[in-house]
Amino acid sequence: MTVPMLAQPTAETASPIRIAMFAATSWELGAVLAAFKGQPRRMVSGVSVFSSENGGSEFWVARSGVGPEKAARQAAWLLEQQRFQLVVSTGFACALNRARIGALVVGNAVMVMGTDKQRFIALPSRGSAGHDRLFSFARTVLPADRIGTVVSVERIVGGAAEKQHYASLTGAIALDMESGALASEAVKAEVPFVIVRAVSDLLDEELPLDFNLFLRPTGWLKGFASVIAAPSSLMGLGRLRRQSITAAKSLTRFFQQYLSAVMTSPNGTKSVL
Repeated sequence: MTVPMLAQPTAETASPIRIAMFAATSWELGAVLAAFKGQPRRMVSGVSVFSSENGGSEFWVARSGVGPEKAARQAAWLLEQQRFQLVVSTGFACALNRARIGALVVGNAVMVMGTDKQRFIALPSRGSAGHDRLFSFARTVLPADRIGTVVSVERIVGGAAEKQHYASLTGAIALDMESGALASEAVKAEVPFVIVRAVSDLLDEELPLDFNLFLRPTGWLKGFASVIAAPSSLMGLGRLRRQSITAAKSLTRFFQQYLSAVMTSPNGTKSVL
């Protein structure tokens, strides 16, 4: 695919832009970091954060942990340490439309769905150069049906019927667990926010296990017990692993192409994000 070149920066975008990126798991984190050259690890108040300077921007990439509570805690902490111009929720997602494995989805709004709450979070850019550049690139390389609202839930949704229920109820393009919490913290800090995720499971497929078991304090024992009780689930786990590898490669490729686009101006010279 030909990588589009973004517009020449103006004086307003000439200063470095600091961008915070959050991924839930080490696998998702690794997919993002693979796109950046040189990933020095810095300790910030005892927490490990990877940082990289590309195209005049400073990217801080952190692991949020799985679920909204961990994501909110990590985002609130990092946004207190530095002033950021953009927050990005990244990693894997479940498709809520007819997307393929590895398809990229970009969220410009979040619908938070929970047992006792349901709210819509609009994500205005507020004229942020970092947001505008990322969104402009996404619109250039992705079809229109891959950009829209993302549903954020409190637990892992594994059943096809429940996925389809969320799809028909919200009209959203994808589903994850962390974007709602990350968006809320970004709004509190008055920082623009965007979601960039790759599809790792489909609308009409069942996950092989109830992965929520593994999120509980003693859940690993119950999780392994469920695998032993249903050996056929190993085939499903193998399928999910292959799909996750495809999603990870797609996520890496997107950010590689994005960095290439923002670092090259129309006349072939280096540009600033």
